[in-house]
Amino acid sequence: MTTCTSTDGTATRTRVHTWSPPTSSADAAGRSGLELLRLALVGELPAAPICGTLGFRLVEVAAGRAVFDGDPGEHLLNPMGTVHGGFLATLLDSALGSAVLTALPAGRAYTTVQLGVHLVRPVLPDTPTLRCEGETVHVGRTTATAQARVVGATDGRLYAHGTATCAILALPART
Repeated sequence: MTTCTSTDGTATRTRVHTWSPPTSSADAAGRSGLELLRLALVGELPAAPICGTLGFRLVEVAAGRAVFDGDPGEHLLNPMGTVHGGFLATLLDSALGSAVLTALPAGRAYTTVQLGVHLVRPVLPDTPTLRCEGETVHVGRTTATAQARVVGATDGRLYAHGTATCAILALPART
């Protein structure tokens, strides 16, 4: 929710967001990455808190694939008046990592160890919803790679693309 208020005649803006506590190890126990993301997609598990912070959401998931939609806005501007590249990098990292997660069995997790981002078109505060489509390229025992593209959700114009290398690791045992 974004609201506008006025103090001393100067317009200020406030952005409020809420989130649920993140998925716990108990929620993840015995579930594959694809199962976890499917449960998050239908609201049976909470979305990652970063989604509410930056204004994006998981909209599609399949084996080796994850898609997020993100809404640019004034709250994401850098000093030059364009949406900060960190928004696009985070959107890419989320789709890339989630695509890798869909390929992992129960008891396994990932962490990004390399992220390559190419910004090819400026994003402005009034840019319509962006769609980030991530897919796995390789998933091995200890590493995985993925690629993704950020496009306009309605016009398909390319805004950014990227790759990631992820380390695959065992989830800590529940205590």
